[in-house]
Amino acid sequence: MHGPTPADDRTRVAVVVPCYRCKAQVMRVLSGIDNTVWRIYVVDDACPEGTGDWVSLQTQDARVQVLRHEHNQGVGGAMVSGYKAALADGADIVVKLDGDGQMDPALIGRFIAPILQERADYTKGNRFFTLNSLQGMPRMRLFGNAVLSFIAKLSTGYWSLFDVTNGYTAIHARVLPYLELDRVSKRYFFETDMLFRLGTLRAAVVDVPMDAVYADERSNLKVARVLPEFAAKHVINLFKRLAYNYFLRDLSVASLELVAGSLLLSFGVVFGLSTWAQALSSGVPTPLGTIMLSALPTLVGLQMLLAFIGHDVAQQAQRAIHPLLPPTKAQANRVDAA
Repeated sequence: MHGPTPADDRTRVAVVVPCYRCKAQVMRVLSGIDNTVWRIYVVDDACPEGTGDWVSLQTQDARVQVLRHEHNQGVGGAMVSGYKAALADGADIVVKLDGDGQMDPALIGRFIAPILQERADYTKGNRFFTLNSLQGMPRMRLFGNAVLSFIAKLSTGYWSLFDVTNGYTAIHARVLPYLELDRVSKRYFFETDMLFRLGTLRAAVVDVPMDAVYADERSNLKVARVLPEFAAKHVINLFKRLAYNYFLRDLSVASLELVAGSLLLSFGVVFGLSTWAQALSSGVPTPLGTIMLSALPTLVGLQMLLAFIGHDVAQQAQRAIHPLLPPTKAQANRVDAA
């Protein structure tokens, strides 16, 4: 296994800290960020506690810049502002670190290592890596994350990932301009929507094991409230992903398996249920030929869809794309100036 790779003097690592109702924890978070980080963007997302003003008064760290929103935009909106500021300043890697104390700043090196080693374009935390790390996680949050992680495998195409709502992430700056940041979901669906958009680029994403930390923070995420919204957005992203990857950008045997399998399975199930209902109402046994007319398309369609899923799993990106992408404008200007 590759160990953490420290950023050298030429690598600019920026940290974005979205803040909303985290005044009590944010200074502890900022104090834990070591000197390998080049710049820190604290985004006050119209926080009613005035977290941005508090940070400006309390910090003496020259790396810290406070960005302020006049209106609350959600964690995604805060991150988009941070990403844009980091891009404009010439950052190479941008880390997302929440201000509520749930994410250990000491792990930043672990998150940027796969990117520096060109094994990943994007890394994210995984609190489900070991059973011991789950003991402190509230049961409702554990259940919600498990359900959403499974659904996200379908909608994003990243079948090997888990804990998709984990907000501890790092991304190479060269990938950011291709994600259409202004169209990324602004609320709690942000992390999952980022994975969907990364999937359309075939960017390599790596899970980073981490422990769950729950202390005196107050979570603004209510799992029961967001589950219906998340489910609807997952369905939309699923159809977008399938249309783009298997019909617009490419057409393969898997595309035919998806179409034929869906049609056969749908016909078999609908025809079987209708004939079964008719047999119940009339009291006349269903002929064997009619049963086979339902069973055969159902079995063949199911087999074709399973073959398609196998193909989809195998298509998950394994190689980083950022070495192939041009530098951002600020990066190019930095090189020219040097």
